[in-house]
Amino acid sequence: MDLESIWNGFLEKIKNQLSDISYETWFSETKLISLDNGVAKVLVPSHVHKKNLKEHYIDLIDEKFTECTGTNFQFEFYIEEELETEIIVNTDEIGVPSNNFETNLDSKYQFNNFVIGNSNKFAATSALAVAEQPGNMYNPLFIYGSSGLGKTHLMQAIGNFILSNDKKMKVLYIPCDKFVSDFVEICRKNATENNTEATKQFKNKYRDIDVLIIDDIHNLVGATSAQQEFFNTFNELYNNKKQIIISSDRSPEDIKKLEERLKTRFNWGLQVDIQPPEFELRMNIINKKIEMQELENKFPEEVKEYIASNCVGDIRKLEGAITRVYAYATIMNGSAITVDLAIEALKDFFVQTIVAKNKIDQVIQIVSENYNISPEDLKSKKKTNNIAIPRQIAMYICRIYLEENLTKIGIEFGGKNHTTVMHAVDKIKNEILKDEALNNEIQKLINKIH
Repeated sequence: MDLESIWNGFLEKIKNQLSDISYETWFSETKLISLDNGVAKVLVPSHVHKKNLKEHYIDLIDEKFTECTGTNFQFEFYIEEELETEIIVNTDEIGVPSNNFETNLDSKYQFNNFVIGNSNKFAATSALAVAEQPGNMYNPLFIYGSSGLGKTHLMQAIGNFILSNDKKMKVLYIPCDKFVSDFVEICRKNATENNTEATKQFKNKYRDIDVLIIDDIHNLVGATSAQQEFFNTFNELYNNKKQIIISSDRSPEDIKKLEERLKTRFNWGLQVDIQPPEFELRMNIINKKIEMQELENKFPEEVKEYIASNCVGDIRKLEGAITRVYAYATIMNGSAITVDLAIEALKDFFVQTIVAKNKIDQVIQIVSENYNISPEDLKSKKKTNNIAIPRQIAMYICRIYLEENLTKIGIEFGGKNHTTVMHAVDKIKNEILKDEALNNEIQKLINKIH
């Protein structure tokens, strides 16, 4: 029995029933691993996939798989770790306890333009699960992480997805500061004129809705009365099975001076964090931004690598850097965009990555001392063997051991281009396969690096 062919045929039927984003998220990485005694075992990427496939898609799965096989099967979903350890996690216990309405949503924030990598994949998958079943999947959904990592994009993408499927839904996106200022205004009016109508309007705005998306909840700290009001709002929405989505720059436990009863409620649902993007994700984001601005032919790969290397913790700065470089090139009479031009354009824009620079400097110092040459020789254009080979070794260590990208290494070694660095790394890779003494020598150098 060819399991792969059966599953591929099944996936084709599923694909025709779903949107691209739903198919890619929930089914594209699944695999049929066995059909035995009326049970179909399926490998999935995560516990979120297990839960969502069982609770949201099982009827569709049963129907389409029966069409493919002519037989009814009971489905069991597993992640890799469960197969290895034979310990099965109960997903029922995970994460559970047009319209004139002003949503405040920005239509540019969508799931299909949210670039996914290892650092945000779990958050993106969980967000889509909530968008597909608001009020039923994870409630509340609490997304946290440093500023500029895509929390607002993901939250608003949930709101836009919900409205695209049901325009009658009332979805409200609001920054926490706005909630606090609205509440303070109501208190002021009641203090002077006992304005019951204003109070009613406030409660209707925040409670007579289907989905509340509130950004930067940590800004409730210090507003004691507003915390009480949000507590009441949360309870009413939650008890009526309305979806609540919250973001913060830190986890609930780390928000000091936030009432414990609010922290407790934030823990009722699912907490997901977004980490700073890895280099590959930053490159993918840059490529997406450049594509959207139709600048693909203007940005060489080494310029994109330079931007990705220096803009580490804030995705918003990536777009700013692209815009700045392009504007600078235009001002300079339409000059070609090169690494040198990018360095000049962004010299006051980036916070310098001192730690990475110091590590490369340390490698240069250690290698130059070992071969009795100066650091300036390693950074020079001299091509004699007594300098070229140590330079290649130093570049190899920076690339393989420090995992620095080619463009940054080239810059620190006197402005070499990334092709030169790549050649040096590949050459040393090949040499150590044939020369055990060289391999041992490089290991000794690596051991000196703290």
